[in-house]
Amino acid sequence: MPVPWGSVRIATWNVNSVKQRVPRLLPWLDERRPDVVCLQETKLADDAFLDLLGDELRDRGYAVAVHGEATWNGVAILSRAGLDDVVAGLAGAPGFPRPESRAVAATCSGIRVVSVYVPNGRMPDSEHYQYKLAWLASLREMVAAGPEATVVCGDMNIAPTDDDVFDPQAYVGQTHVTPLERAALAELQALGLRDVLRDRWPNERVFTYWDYRAGMFHQDLGMRIDLVLASDTVAGRVRAAWVDRQARKGTGPSDHAPVIVDLDEAPNGNIGPVVPPPSAPARTRGSPKLPQSP
Repeated sequence: MPVPWGSVRIATWNVNSVKQRVPRLLPWLDERRPDVVCLQETKLADDAFLDLLGDELRDRGYAVAVHGEATWNGVAILSRAGLDDVVAGLAGAPGFPRPESRAVAATCSGIRVVSVYVPNGRMPDSEHYQYKLAWLASLREMVAAGPEATVVCGDMNIAPTDDDVFDPQAYVGQTHVTPLERAALAELQALGLRDVLRDRWPNERVFTYWDYRAGMFHQDLGMRIDLVLASDTVAGRVRAAWVDRQARKGTGPSDHAPVIVDLDEAPNGNIGPVVPPPSAPARTRGSPKLPQSP
């Protein structure tokens, strides 16, 4: 049964292959009990996704909207708060060279929920970087045409400010932090969308992604690129917003951690920006280069 208006837990998680993450995803759903889950980088065609997880999700009360492709990309929305008016993709969005499975939207408990996996951009000024900017412009047009009660969740592949990376100097010459990308994100937010995690924790060290290589997670050398952007009517209902760092620990994790937002009630309390907090000392300057750096 759909949950009533209010008391909704929304989560977003780039699982980096749902097939690989099944041993982590299902127990996480049972533990955290989100009402709406936006998944990214599922890397499965729609039929394969439903064959793999359809019964398990149905048993847990979730309706499912998927927009996937084999091997790459892929997004989904899991909801036990209703799932209406599903739209896969972005109308008029650019492709590379063909349209990719990077967005799916549905109405859940009166909120228009959009799960997005923004293109990476690869290298500044590359063709893929221009594709990223064009894709973000299409996302903005779609959100602008939608209802006021909207949440855009997902892997934005953009760190909004220098406070959202472990060391700005480590990212010089890289994507995710360039002025044009940040401007495109700011234009999306200018529609009235609020970054609810940063609103809640304006001065805290908060990351959602840590490279698998070079012990980046254990040193807490990450970046915050997974966002929940909510319109004012939704953002005003937020009672807790946090990164579930526990889901990044242990065996076989994604390189991203889920972001969880509670509306109207906070079952776990207002427990902090990152749960559990990192044990390593915070390092913000003079840190190692990124693993992919020359």
